[in-house]
Amino acid sequence: MAAGSSRPRAPEARRATGPRRLSVPRIAVIGAIATDHLMTFPGRFTDLLLPDRLDALSLSFLVDTFSIRRGGAAANLSFGLGVLGGNPLLIGAAGHDMSDYGSWLQEHGVDTGGVRILTGLPTARTVALTDEEENRITSFHPGAMAESGSIELRGLTGPGTGVRLAVIAQGDPAAMTAHTRQCRDIGLPFAATPSAGPSSLTRSEARGLVDGARWLFTDAREAALLQEATGWRAPEILTRVGGWVTTLGADGVRIAVAGEPEQMVPAVPDADVRDPAGAGDAFRAGFLTGLGWGRGPVAAARLGCALAAASLAGVGPQDYEVRPRPLLTSLARAYGRPAAQEFSPALRLLDTSAHWSSSPHGPCRTAV
Repeated sequence: MAAGSSRPRAPEARRATGPRRLSVPRIAVIGAIATDHLMTFPGRFTDLLLPDRLDALSLSFLVDTFSIRRGGAAANLSFGLGVLGGNPLLIGAAGHDMSDYGSWLQEHGVDTGGVRILTGLPTARTVALTDEEENRITSFHPGAMAESGSIELRGLTGPGTGVRLAVIAQGDPAAMTAHTRQCRDIGLPFAATPSAGPSSLTRSEARGLVDGARWLFTDAREAALLQEATGWRAPEILTRVGGWVTTLGADGVRIAVAGEPEQMVPAVPDADVRDPAGAGDAFRAGFLTGLGWGRGPVAAARLGCALAAASLAGVGPQDYEVRPRPLLTSLARAYGRPAAQEFSPALRLLDTSAHWSSSPHGPCRTAV
């Protein structure tokens, strides 16, 4: 199978149903596109293990639930940006099974013209089996994602595309390194969401993922992993990025900028938590959208927390809705009426029945 060219097709008209595009700096999101196949076993794994037969392990489980969820860090973040009217450009590699997933993303405001389809491979896939004690057996097949490093950004993010920022989301570590380097080479500002990626890289490669980032996003665990992988302590990392945003779960968000006092933004209280998967991606989508609407980091983090709370109430990282009134209510309840009023004009412009008909790249590109 040939990897195919990463050169985009000529502009091609399409119609997608989704929120109205708002006038904000456009973001390209680069990284993983995946599906999660999740099953539950109504028992305990340990009950099926025979202590004297562990050298010849062969297990079979009759599961009682099975679900397939759309995922992948780049797709999740793009979904959040899309439902907020940002028309993000998703860049990554997917397989022959991407058709329905691509349509779903387009319907929710995502431009999939940067997605290369490799017809000889499946889309990246996680298969996880969880027992009644929350023990989990997980396998992951990268599929097409393993080829994503060959995608060239210059033609996808150059003049005429409107892209002003690239987000290097979690994905294939080698591809994350390559695309960060490309952003530097073409002068495209980037935000880094390294997740656990740096742990599999050399120290030099790990440092390259974050050095010069306009924004760095981690959670508390990822922050510790990043310091270990780079050999830089937190103050050193902070001098090398424009700002560092650390999500702390129910404790909220910490925003750090070199030479300035740290700022804490509390999480939305008493959130309805049905599924935490994808909440971090939803936060980042809200935060970056808030910045794009001209708000400061604290206000942007409040919008991010409100979107994360909406995500927590859904099942799956892309199974939540963005409706202006509930989102404004969440902002007002958590941060006061002025915080909600700050975003009211932009949020009330969202129209989930709006249509658009132009794409700078057309639909997903196929490589045979």
